[in-house]
Amino acid sequence: MAKPDEIHTISLSFTDFPEDVQLCILSFLTPSDISNFACTSKRFVSLCRDDPRLWFSMCNRKWGSKTQINKWGNGKISYKLLYNTLLEYENLIGFWRRSGAESDSPLIFFEWGPFHIAGSRVKPSRTGTYEVIKLPFLWMGITSKGEIVNYLDPVGKVELSENVMNLDDLGVVESELVPVNVNFVGRTHVVVEENGTAFGYSCNSPQNRGFKKVSSSGNMKEEEYEDLCVSPGSLPDRLMSDIYQYFANKTSPGGNGSARRQRRRERERQGRRKWEPENYVKIVNCSPTPARPLQGLWKGFRDETTLEFFLVSYDDIGGIACRRLVELCKPLSANAPVFWTLNTTFIESPLSSEEENIYESRMHIQPLAEADDLCEILPSADKRVILCMLCMNSSYDLVIPDLAGSPVNPRQAEGRIWQYENGTFGFGFLRDNHVIDLRCIAQNGRIMEAADISGE
Repeated sequence: MAKPDEIHTISLSFTDFPEDVQLCILSFLTPSDISNFACTSKRFVSLCRDDPRLWFSMCNRKWGSKTQINKWGNGKISYKLLYNTLLEYENLIGFWRRSGAESDSPLIFFEWGPFHIAGSRVKPSRTGTYEVIKLPFLWMGITSKGEIVNYLDPVGKVELSENVMNLDDLGVVESELVPVNVNFVGRTHVVVEENGTAFGYSCNSPQNRGFKKVSSSGNMKEEEYEDLCVSPGSLPDRLMSDIYQYFANKTSPGGNGSARRQRRRERERQGRRKWEPENYVKIVNCSPTPARPLQGLWKGFRDETTLEFFLVSYDDIGGIACRRLVELCKPLSANAPVFWTLNTTFIESPLSSEEENIYESRMHIQPLAEADDLCEILPSADKRVILCMLCMNSSYDLVIPDLAGSPVNPRQAEGRIWQYENGTFGFGFLRDNHVIDLRCIAQNGRIMEAADISGE
């Protein structure tokens, strides 16, 4: 047996590893890291710059569990191009809400498809259940020539069947689809416009692959784009500034006749377009967390037949606000939240006898379709197990038609929020005799209780 002073270590350099091991190691790096590594040796330049095995490994490691990497662009495009494109698409994934126009379906959900990104409108069903309707309306992908294509279905009737293996001919096969541009204004605002109506660039052009990143000057460097990732507390002001600059640049008058001709051509194009532009704002915090158990997108019944979506957020001054999602899409909406409270301290169970009486004396609003089966769905006698409770003294009125406009005194504004052991919660006001129970719209990136609309 060798003595400690006789043990010799063998040092290995990166070049001593087999090439497949080198590629595996490099696949953990970012493109900027790859560029820096390529500068260390001439032999690594071609490996890092153009080797399809490396860029496929990078794509597959980052998104292989979410989409089918080898099907994008019909398997005929550069994986380096695919990586850069998917890196931009990645920011779209998740929930967005429509802004600037009233809509009965303001919630938008972007998700990975096998060879594309799919955008869907999500809205409450009218079946008297907690089911929601997810209606795809936007498809984004890459053709076999490496061109970015985005197709929108204005009427929501086109389905991307399993027989469609690429997006090359989708716009030809489906004549009802409208080519559109998808444009980022910062990181949390997206504008979707009919192709050619706004920027003078097509998303299909080599100069504008992926999303167009818009700034006040019209051109944005990467470091300037990254500067837009500001803290959550300053997002609203920065977002409104970006939106203002975006529309101001589109309409700013020029000092010569070319500007007038451009505006005239714009009016002519607007007269021919099939679809009006839509603005979407990202819902960054769409799910509850241990520190913020009420945060996120929820659904609940305000009466026995009407399912609604709610957005609960924690604001910059430490309060909790709950708003109806349909109210948030209105321009400069001044509608009051359903509730707002500065108190965020929960009282753990068991509750006092007085608080138990407040809860037990109220009726839970249940959809008619589930009322008969409630005893089977919820096992306990009380049907729900309370984990903790929060007292709120909201200065806003609850949005119920028969109470709209009625005077509210401080006692009527007082209410309770009950969090249940299953992670959901309910709320109610002392002026009422009912509790509105809310469920999560999505969990782990998947929409819960999606209705089957294949037969519609």
